Amino acid sequence: MKALVLAGGMGTRLRPITHSMPKQLVPVANRPVLVHCLEKIRDGGVTEVGIIVGDRGAEIRQALGDGSQLGLQITYIPQEAPFGLAHCVLIARDFLGDDDFVMYLGDNILTAELSDLAADFHTHRPAAGLVLTPVPNPSESGVAEIGPDGVVLGVVEKPAQPRSNLAMVGVYFFTPAIHEAVRSIKLSWRNEWEITDAIQWLVEQGQVVRGHVYHGFWKDTGRIEDLLECNRELLTATVIGQQIDGTVDEASTVTGAVQIHAGAQVRRSHLVGPVIIGAGTVVEDSHIGPFTALGENCVLRRAGIEDSITLDRVSVVDVSGIHSSLIGRDAEISLGGSGQRRHRLVVGDHTQLEVNA
Repeated sequence: MKALVLAGGMGTRLRPITHSMPKQLVPVANRPVLVHCLEKIRDGGVTEVGIIVGDRGAEIRQALGDGSQLGLQITYIPQEAPFGLAHCVLIARDFLGDDDFVMYLGDNILTAELSDLAADFHTHRPAAGLVLTPVPNPSESGVAEIGPDGVVLGVVEKPAQPRSNLAMVGVYFFTPAIHEAVRSIKLSWRNEWEITDAIQWLVEQGQVVRGHVYHGFWKDTGRIEDLLECNRELLTATVIGQQIDGTVDEASTVTGAVQIHAGAQVRRSHLVGPVIIGAGTVVEDSHIGPFTALGENCVLRRAGIEDSITLDRVSVVDVSGIHSSLIGRDAEISLGGSGQRRHRLVVGDHTQLEVNA
């Protein structure tokens, strides 16, 4: 089995961060979202990966290289414009050949193991296997209706009147039958070749499509709120106990699950996990609250932050009360007034921000 990972999206809802980096490289729990996806694929036993890339493909290629550091063989497949998920299958035909493959959206976070999701597909080997999850707003998603035996009766993209609450979560398993399907559909009203239409074509042709109902954690990281929720989930799941490879002085306290990477320094500060502090980061006279991931080589002095993500080389001085925030690379945040309030910040790379509290 191969994997096809889609990483060509523009990430307009994550601006200003995505003005200067692809959305798939925004870190969650100090690793890019795309790396979380690739690690799931690798841990599921799949090592040949094609990555669909768009205008930011050079940045993704620079970050991942040939994939060998992740134990993968990566082939990059350029897409000239976002023409839809089925179009991704079309342009990846030479890479995919006649192999079964898993298609994985590169901006999705799931906590399930890929091998568990693939078990039903390997057992029954339908033309397509869909991972589905109940959602409160199915009209905003591709929706599948399934029978009691797990066979999909039909799929519709963003239906006005959904016939179920089961949304497709961005992980699909396909046999080579999908190649005829994507060649047989027409452009949708959105001027895209929709994978939903291709799956529906398989159903109408009498091919078996099965649905696996998944009840675990899943998020499309398309919005700031979703990124922060994923950060909370992954910190809770992956930061176990205390792993202190940096230095913590005797005047500091560390409570709960905390990772402090090599070269980081904590002085006269209070850390309450789950927290990750990246390599080379300096924390002085500060409070780092739960669900915070600090990037590498940051400086926090007399600062307070919780439930937030900072990228690399961020500086926060004399500003407390930061929460539910996303702070870009090389941003500098300092106090321009007196007093203390709570601050929710979304700050792009290389920004200088003076907070009048």
